[in-house]
Amino acid sequence: MSLNPITLTVIQAGLQQVCDEMDLAFSRAAFSPVIAEANDRSDGIYAASDGALIAQGSAGLPVFVGTMQYSTRTIIEMIAAGDVAEPSPGDIYIVNDPYLGGTHLMDVRFAKPFYRDGEIYCWLSNTGHWPDTGGAVPGGFSASATAVEQEGLRLPPVKLFKQGTLDKEIFSIIKSNIRVSDQRIGDVQAQAAALYVGETRLTALLDRYGDQSVSDAIEELSRRATRQMQDCLQDIPDGTYVAKAFVDSDGVVNKPLTIDLSVVKFGSNLVFDFSGSSPPCLGPMNSVRATTYSAVYLAMRHIFPHVPMNAGAFEPFDITGIENTFLDAQYPRPVSGCAAEVSQRIAEAVFAALVKALPDKVTAAPAGTSGNFALGGFDPDRDRDYVMYQISGGGYGGNARHDGLSNGCSTIGISKAPPIEIMEQAYPVLYHHYALHKGTGGAGKHRGGFGLDYEVELRRGQAKASFVMDHGRFGPQGALDGADGGLNKVTVHRGGAAYTPEHLSKEQDIPLCAGDRVHVQTPGGGGYGSPLDRKPDLVFEDVRLGRYSEQQAKNLFGVVIAGTPPNVDTDATQLLRAKMRAI
Repeated sequence: MSLNPITLTVIQAGLQQVCDEMDLAFSRAAFSPVIAEANDRSDGIYAASDGALIAQGSAGLPVFVGTMQYSTRTIIEMIAAGDVAEPSPGDIYIVNDPYLGGTHLMDVRFAKPFYRDGEIYCWLSNTGHWPDTGGAVPGGFSASATAVEQEGLRLPPVKLFKQGTLDKEIFSIIKSNIRVSDQRIGDVQAQAAALYVGETRLTALLDRYGDQSVSDAIEELSRRATRQMQDCLQDIPDGTYVAKAFVDSDGVVNKPLTIDLSVVKFGSNLVFDFSGSSPPCLGPMNSVRATTYSAVYLAMRHIFPHVPMNAGAFEPFDITGIENTFLDAQYPRPVSGCAAEVSQRIAEAVFAALVKALPDKVTAAPAGTSGNFALGGFDPDRDRDYVMYQISGGGYGGNARHDGLSNGCSTIGISKAPPIEIMEQAYPVLYHHYALHKGTGGAGKHRGGFGLDYEVELRRGQAKASFVMDHGRFGPQGALDGADGGLNKVTVHRGGAAYTPEHLSKEQDIPLCAGDRVHVQTPGGGGYGSPLDRKPDLVFEDVRLGRYSEQQAKNLFGVVIAGTPPNVDTDATQLLRAKMRAI
């Protein structure tokens, strides 16, 4: 059947709206701030035959674009092989096994077959970040785990809802293995409700336009996405583009991990070759295959954001060379840092490789860490346990047109940090300050954005803090002579003394008492272009706002600020910049 362009566009928008409404319903109904406020979740529609992505919510995390496709496909394959029970209308499968198309254990997936006339028409699936799934430390971010069992409860695909009814026996097993289990029912029901909303909205779309018309539109949209991506790739000259990115450490062995990327462009396809990357690591910074693939997809999505989000857009990409590296984790390798941290180093490598080929479209490296900070303990005033999960933003990289955004969300998502007022209401903590991390924007013609600086105090009781972050050893890469962004810094103030963790931004089970504080300063983005080409008045404005000191303006940008009131000394600036260029 041939569809006219207007009908095709309307159906495309309708599919997108189904996913967007699922996202909205999920966040509005969830109990946990990490979902309800931070929006650490995603919803999508997937093909009945192979789980290929049809549409994903625009407010969902980009890192789930490949993983949810992979996990849905795995469920379909396991059903066909007889390893998972056959579906019935109303069933909802739950799975968080990272080796079956997942990320880390806290990202829990629901998948629901969508029926039309007794046959599965497609699958509706979503992912939500649960604050805890058990394991060695509250929140699941075990910085020194050496096996996945230490990270939490691992679930293969099982039916949590059977013909619309929650299986209380399976749910009781889950509750018996996680912390603050009494609060999980709110997130579980919210996650299921989002799928029910999707079912209702998709039914209305099909009833209006007809099953065959929508199916034809889905196929055509996939073909067009492939062609659009191939057309975009024509802007990249044929050749080989190389880059490296580094993970600070794996949390156990205190030495960097290397992502060694070679991007080969030939015709209308790209080959991403990760041969030469570090071998599997002992600690939790291994990445499963689905997350590695998804990181490449989301990086290309950042570069070409107008290409529709479906499986067709990924067809021109071939990802290879990850076998026997830490980018293809196999059981029982720990993986808690894969989605939030390693995926962003992969994206950084893609940006660094392609920025010379596409200088008008690719930015310098962003902060590239989700700032995972978990605090678990007992609140004596409320007589209950809690697990607090804090994510935080950082600076974006500068680009050909403007400076990088300050305190932006992570590369892999659009989730935001929960409001501190909500956190202080929900948990026994007090934020002393919440501001920009001064001086962290990488110097450049267009500087990087600034990171975040916050300090949180435990007000009462006792707790244990754990964090898995990155860019504490190497700042986000600058581009085209731009400087690297500032580093991630974590300082723990405990018992009147301050210390920095051995692994800089990774540690677990730090005991805290009332009055102890954790100070987190996230990275800034890399600079784009030579700092000596930045307009002096822009440098002065940053100094006036307290983002850089006068000394940093001189050392980083060659801009001399003097006088009363202070202003740019034009002659001294020209002389200094001439000397710096000569050097």
